[in-house]
This record gives sequence, C-alpha cells and structure tokens, in this order.
Amino acid sequence: MTATNPGPGPGENGDDGPDAARAGTGGDTVAAVVRQWRAVRPDLDTGPIEIIGRVNRCAALLQQAEDAPLRRAGLSRPEFDLLGALRRTGCELTPGELARETYSSGAAVTKRVKHLTERGLVERRGDDRDRRVAHLRLTDAGRDLVDGVLPDQLAYESAVLSGLGPAAQGELAVLLGTLLGRLENRPGAPRT
Repeated sequence: MTATNPGPGPGENGDDGPDAARAGTGGDTVAAVVRQWRAVRPDLDTGPIEIIGRVNRCAALLQQAEDAPLRRAGLSRPEFDLLGALRRTGCELTPGELARETYSSGAAVTKRVKHLTERGLVERRGDDRDRRVAHLRLTDAGRDLVDGVLPDQLAYESAVLSGLGPAAQGELAVLLGTLLGRLENRPGAPRT
C-alpha cells in the first residue's frame, strides 16, 4: 500500500463492507494496532483508534515525506502555513493574529517567525504607537517562495489523493470538515 494506492476498499478483498473495514482487517499499520488491542482488550470499542489513529498517521506521513515540495524547500508545514497566512491575507499581521490564523501557540509563532526572519522570508516592523507590537510581512523572497512552492505542493497532494476517486475525495473532505467543525466548536476547545 502506498500513499497513491491505498489498497482495496471494503468488499474488494473479500470483506463484507464497512463493518469489515471497522474490524481492523486492512493492511495498514493502524489495522495491526487495532487487532493487537482487540486481542488483549476485546471489551473495548476501538472505533476511535480506527479513525483518529489513521488521521494522525496520515498527517505524520505527509509531514515526513522527503519528496514533498515543502521539505525540498526546507520548510515545515507549520512554517509554510505561517508564510501562507501572510500571503493569502495580503496584509501585515501581528504575531497574535498569525497564531489565530495558523491555530498555533504564541510561542510556536515566535519561534517560527525568528527562523523565517533569519532566512530572509519574513520581516518585522515595529508599531509607531506601541513598541511592544510587531507587524510581520513577507519579504519579496518570502512571497516568491510561497508562490513557487504552492503549485508544486498542491500537485503533490493531488497525486497523494489520486488513489481516491473524485467522489470519495469529496466525501472525505465533507466528513473531515464535519469532524473539524465539531472539534473547533467543542466547549473548552483551544482558541488560539
């Protein structure tokens, strides 16, 4: 199984559909984890592991992919998200605004901004009225990097998803959007 070939779907390998898929009979690493838990704790519902575990594993593999354009450009996904926020909003943002835009902590934004400033991709301007406030913007090099990497990254991500047909991609996007909306609107959810 590869990122672009997710393997047979439910029913294509002798399974009986969604219930068999939930039974952890697939060939991915999360299926093996589920089988192990079921062997030692058959009393537990491992359904959440089958979803959250796979979302987390997919995210980790995408972050670590050596062939991804972001990695080739020397950027982590969170760094690119910060650069992307500055590019797509088209205006200067404070570190607090960037934290909200990228769902990051203030400390994480500070660390990323420092690194990106050292690379010459972001510049900082002090506020005329309050020296404690900084305004951040992309440099020309930062804008060129985002504009150059984004099409390649989107093409890479399209290739990763190509094992799923358009209908399956649309359904997955809706389901993940529903889950994300529920998580973001939960009482006590972080509001960075």
